[in-house]
Amino acid sequence: MSAFVLMLREGVEAALIVAILLAYLDRLAVPGRARWVWGGTAAAVAVSTAIGVVLWVTIGELEGESEALVEGLVAVAAVALLSWMVFWMGRQARTLRSELHAKVDVALASWGAPALAAVAFVAVVREGVESALFLISTTVGETSSSTQVVGALLGLAAAVAIGYLFYIGSHLIDLRVFFRVTGLLVILFAAGLVAKGVHEFQELGVLPTFSEHLYSLGVLDPASSTVGRFLNGLFGWTPDPSLLMVVAYVAYLVPVTAAFVRMTGSSSAQRRPTQADSSMATSVSSR
Repeated sequence: MSAFVLMLREGVEAALIVAILLAYLDRLAVPGRARWVWGGTAAAVAVSTAIGVVLWVTIGELEGESEALVEGLVAVAAVALLSWMVFWMGRQARTLRSELHAKVDVALASWGAPALAAVAFVAVVREGVESALFLISTTVGETSSSTQVVGALLGLAAAVAIGYLFYIGSHLIDLRVFFRVTGLLVILFAAGLVAKGVHEFQELGVLPTFSEHLYSLGVLDPASSTVGRFLNGLFGWTPDPSLLMVVAYVAYLVPVTAAFVRMTGSSSAQRRPTQADSSMATSVSSR
């Protein structure tokens, strides 16, 4: 589920970018330019896949303290990117279409059709590299990564479907609600990565332990429970965390969630007309 949610969100962002570019080219009625967008997209996918393979091969060969150190560093890097991604999309979702349209206009006017490939490549490769890092953070240290691969592929398939619906102009998808819900899930996932990073650094002796097991519930153990494995993969659940893991989890989750909810909720409030606006509109309409 962690791989599904992450790839769904990253895939939707990439799919929306491609859909907006293609829809705008359709509106401009410039035949033959769409292939440049697809070419840039394909190149971005190839580069992202290559980077992911290199990262996986490199990290997968590590053992012992080196593996624990890399797991901790990857978790910290993934948390930083996840946090940036959630807030960036929260701020840019309303202006993404107009910004991409402006880039297409500049590209066509300055460099011609090949520049469309560059616009698509830069936009999609960012999502692809982030996706590779996030998948590494969910699979590194696991005995089997087949379920993560299946979840990632299902997430990408759902993202492509959403992108296609957006391209054909479907109004069945409320993207604001979609990004808010998935954003909250990603924040929960990132909080789990924070706790995971703390655990790895505690094993290395870089961070103090204080209390090795703040509590031990004895239920939903990821080693023996399917539900426990599900919660561990999606939210970083563990039945016996250390004190510092719990503190780090809460210290990240509470303020980040509050800031995200405040930011995504303020947009609708800002669009709500004030009494002065209503009076002005009435005055204008009566002239």
